[in-house]
Amino acid sequence: METSKQPNVRVHRAPGAKLPERATQGAAAMDVAACLPPDTEIVIPPGERIAVPTGLTFEIPPGYFISLRPRSGLALKHGVTLPNTPATIDADFRGELKVILANTGAADFRIVHGDRVAQLLLERVIDFQWHEVESTDELGASERGAGGFGSTGLA
Repeated sequence: METSKQPNVRVHRAPGAKLPERATQGAAAMDVAACLPPDTEIVIPPGERIAVPTGLTFEIPPGYFISLRPRSGLALKHGVTLPNTPATIDADFRGELKVILANTGAADFRIVHGDRVAQLLLERVIDFQWHEVESTDELGASERGAGGFGSTGLA
């Protein structure tokens, strides 16, 4: 059986920061936690958004990027989501990872140190080249064609 070499992502943790980790063995993504000073909390009022610090700085290997996604429980129970989902962290970024959270719910949402605020995936960049054609007639036909925005039905 052929095995591929796992990429090595270097990470710096600020004091108290938690490494991202999978909640279960079958989880595809890793949970990312807030890193806040002791005895502090972040409050996101309804309709507002904020960048939540994680205390993590990465060196992502060339050919990869990290994407962030909302946690489904926060979205369903509290209306808290990532407004730029999926967020993309490029391999050449060396700043602290901050998670932009938006509160679409009806009540204030409180975050304390260690709260899981997003999910993280390491993904591979696929290089490609554009092949420009002179006319849309040169593009292959499909069953859907130019139909969009609900053209395949709502369910």
